[in-house]
Amino acid sequence: MADIPTLRIEALQVRYGAVEALKGVSIEVHAGEVVTMIGGNGAGKSTLMKAISGLEGAAAGRVMFEGRDITRMPGHQRVALGIAQCPEGRQIFPDQTVRDNLMLGAYHRAASAAQIAADLEAQFAVFPLLRERLHQSAGTMSGGEQQMLAIARALMSRPKLLLLDEPSLGLAPLMVKDIFGVIRQLKQRGITLLLVEQMANQALAVADRGYVLETGNIIMQGGARELRRDPRIRAAYLGEH
Repeated sequence: MADIPTLRIEALQVRYGAVEALKGVSIEVHAGEVVTMIGGNGAGKSTLMKAISGLEGAAAGRVMFEGRDITRMPGHQRVALGIAQCPEGRQIFPDQTVRDNLMLGAYHRAASAAQIAADLEAQFAVFPLLRERLHQSAGTMSGGEQQMLAIARALMSRPKLLLLDEPSLGLAPLMVKDIFGVIRQLKQRGITLLLVEQMANQALAVADRGYVLETGNIIMQGGARELRRDPRIRAAYLGEH
């Protein structure tokens, strides 16, 4: 039997009134892959992520998850299926503690206290700082620490597909390095990941495959190493002329 992708987007269109943000986008993400989506501001990257997680409706096309059409499925049901999004801007709950934020990631799961405790420990193995900050209000943490919390919160849902939307946005260079180190750890653990990222060089360095999105259209796709070497990509997205 042919390999069924974890995620398949087929000719997806998303409109904001008269503006067509996605103009027939088609992509695939297979189990265990890290796939990155690169492109400039306004390309439609975050719109695509929202359409996958159910926060934006499709005007046409399909969103398929593990062979199932979920195009019209509400977002909360997609979380229960195994899709978790770490959104642009983190969107943690600043007045809640780090522990409360993490627990909210597992809200839909019918898991025992022992299972949840084990999952918390798994997050502390990747993000040891969160153990130290466990009872601290999340809003008092730095931007990089909040980004780590947002990723860990998404992982608490035990996703089959993790959507990371601009995880490096607004972070200091050292913290960006730490975040990409975390993404490499997740890759080693076999977590299936769709990464939207403006820092194209770092994204392609960690990814297996990539797509280039420009004004709502996929204009290039291929292996991450090949895209990283492509002179058009190097000129447009890697700052080389």
